[in-house]
Amino acid sequence: MPSVQARSSDPQTAPHALLPFLRLQSQTTLTRLYQRPSSCLSIFRLLGPLERQLVMNMLWIESPITTMKAWIAPDGKTFYDAALGVMVGLHIIQNTTKLALNPTFKSSMRQAITGSGTTGSFGVPAESNEKRQSVRVDTLDAYALERWETILHYMVSSGQGQFPSKPSQGVLYLLQRSGLMQSTNGSALQITSSGFQFLLHSPHDQLWSLLLQYLDMAEERQMDLVEVLSFLFMLSTMELGREYSTDSLSETQKAMLEDLRDYGLVWQRKGSSKRFSPTRLATTLTSLSPPLPTSSGSSGPGSSGTAVTLTSSAGPQGFIILETNYRIYAYTDNPLQTAVLNLFVTMKYRFPNLVVGMLTRESVRKALSNGITADQIISYLVAHAHPQMRKNNPLLPVTVQDQIRLWELERNRLKSAQGFLYKDFASQADYEYVLAYAKQLGVVLWENAPKRSFFGTLEGHANIRGFIERRSNAS
Repeated sequence: MPSVQARSSDPQTAPHALLPFLRLQSQTTLTRLYQRPSSCLSIFRLLGPLERQLVMNMLWIESPITTMKAWIAPDGKTFYDAALGVMVGLHIIQNTTKLALNPTFKSSMRQAITGSGTTGSFGVPAESNEKRQSVRVDTLDAYALERWETILHYMVSSGQGQFPSKPSQGVLYLLQRSGLMQSTNGSALQITSSGFQFLLHSPHDQLWSLLLQYLDMAEERQMDLVEVLSFLFMLSTMELGREYSTDSLSETQKAMLEDLRDYGLVWQRKGSSKRFSPTRLATTLTSLSPPLPTSSGSSGPGSSGTAVTLTSSAGPQGFIILETNYRIYAYTDNPLQTAVLNLFVTMKYRFPNLVVGMLTRESVRKALSNGITADQIISYLVAHAHPQMRKNNPLLPVTVQDQIRLWELERNRLKSAQGFLYKDFASQADYEYVLAYAKQLGVVLWENAPKRSFFGTLEGHANIRGFIERRSNAS
């Protein structure tokens, strides 16, 4: 039975991304979900420290508690009320007057902690077979890395790179559906501003971002949301390096196996296999452990030590040095990090553990045209700054930051809009009368009083034209 591995956080820390999604679900849906001990344990891990303490205080008490407020210090009442609000929203407790756990949640949580019950909520281990060699943890790690890097490589290269494998159509649809990539007029998928922001997040946050979109698609795919959530929670409580049987899975969960293989969460010897093994990406879904193993390929001086290092908390693991002459030195041999830099940097030289490039007007404008903002470029450079750079104050040269923003302003000087130009009015009074009506509608984009002309939006043309015709008929 897995141990209770809770996410430690300050009471003011933002809640896990999944909790707001769960709070939108009905009480019936959550009660069905709480029938599974693995789901209760996983949700318990995602709660804040105060919520976890309240759950443990009430878990073994049979009658409701009415004196809990006496335990709360005056300066902690705000946190206490917020914690109760989270638990009521998740239907873990019924109300805030007489505190008692949801009976279904209480029963399942007790089973999760004591190891009682025979529901197979934590997966059914496959029978051992002497002729079959058990899967190695390093095999699972390599598979998870390969699948996850394939997705991120495709994003940063917008499908133009040469890769041994390409994400499945299901993954590509999910990237497009989530707004991380988009296709304009039938062209190839291009990374969006949201997609670049996605690259700044930690692998754990990236994974949950995709899984939340996957959950949003469950209804339209006619998948039972409770079964989908239960399977993800089940995977998060399984043992890494162990094979589990598919016989105990529902039809929805069996269908999920193909999707989760594409994301690198589960491994199977072949698609029709009756066995599967969760990878580290799956077993760390609700824990603080790193979702990706250490990569042996990243050996540069400033390399992060993981194959996917697009995290906003790079800290001492940064690898980028930026000089005041716009030259960038990236101490990495990671192809993914190099591909991300190539989105907004003109590459000059490549060495075994070093990439040298320049921030130029053309390279930054190319990134801006793909939806990447100046602030996002600066945020990436700050997040992955080399430890030597972190001794500077400010961290990045101010002149470089200002120039990146100026290049963005330069591109945004002109804005195009479709509409109609109104001119050749018979008199100044006619012009001012129609202009006042157009301004009242809020559809005026430009005006020139000396020439008696103004430009209106496409949407407002029908109203303005009707107004002019009515005025002409009346006269």
